[in-house]
Amino acid sequence: MSEGYRSGFLTFVGRPNVGKSTLMNALVGEKVAITSPKPQTTRRAIRGIVTRPEGQLVVVDTPGMHRPRTLLGERLNDVVAATLADVDVVGFCVPAGEPIGPGDRFLHGRLDDAPRAKRIAIVTKIDAVPRDRVGEQLLAVSALGEWDSVIPVSAQDGIQLDVLVQEALKLMPEGPALYGEEAVTDESLEQRIAELIREAALEGAREELPHSLAVTVDDVEEEDGLTRIFANVWVERDSQRIIMIGRKGARLKEVGTAARAQIEPLVGTKVFLSLHVKVAKEWQRDPKQLGRLGF
Repeated sequence: MSEGYRSGFLTFVGRPNVGKSTLMNALVGEKVAITSPKPQTTRRAIRGIVTRPEGQLVVVDTPGMHRPRTLLGERLNDVVAATLADVDVVGFCVPAGEPIGPGDRFLHGRLDDAPRAKRIAIVTKIDAVPRDRVGEQLLAVSALGEWDSVIPVSAQDGIQLDVLVQEALKLMPEGPALYGEEAVTDESLEQRIAELIREAALEGAREELPHSLAVTVDDVEEEDGLTRIFANVWVERDSQRIIMIGRKGARLKEVGTAARAQIEPLVGTKVFLSLHVKVAKEWQRDPKQLGRLGF
């Protein structure tokens, strides 16, 4: 470790769908968190690791803070609170194209849950709006409170990502790397596979179904250049199971095809994916079911 090497934890907070997971993936250079336009896609604290010659950032992607309607929602908010209490730097994310509203102000108030953390304001999705709109948003965010840095970025186009890494590293304490140089996440293979299947299942899911979806992996076996994966897609009601399977199994087949396309580069082999759709009645509100599904 060179003298002056810095390492520590950075988390992004913001309303659902402000681009936190996309930003983390762009910084890591690999997909470690699934993305979807559906709210509450991220359901736990996922760590992505960014290693540079001058230091290492452990980026913690958290669920979007929201007003909870279920026990699952309460637990997701608890994940955010626990993460805030533990990190060195908080990146407060607001998209360039949306006016700052009550949700943003509420979340800004929650930054007091991280009293020891340095604060960076990040204006995301600057590729999607004119330059003068970016300037207006930077001023609006600056007016919210005291920041160690205010940075406009585009994860989509890779704009200012190096600046964000440099600024975050400057705010980290001096110390050794927390993970090996090649590490990109501490998620297990089974966790990453389950999330990729859930991402595929979220695509095109309508109404209340996205919130009701969960995925568990029973087994992963590799033999003779083929990885066999046996997994379950969980829903809350029989009617949702019918929707998830689709006419003559067409919907589930689509999900399997989309998931395999993402999983094969991850495992480095061809994949046989066996998916079963199961019902866990009202699991979002049931502490025992939540525990079984990993929440």
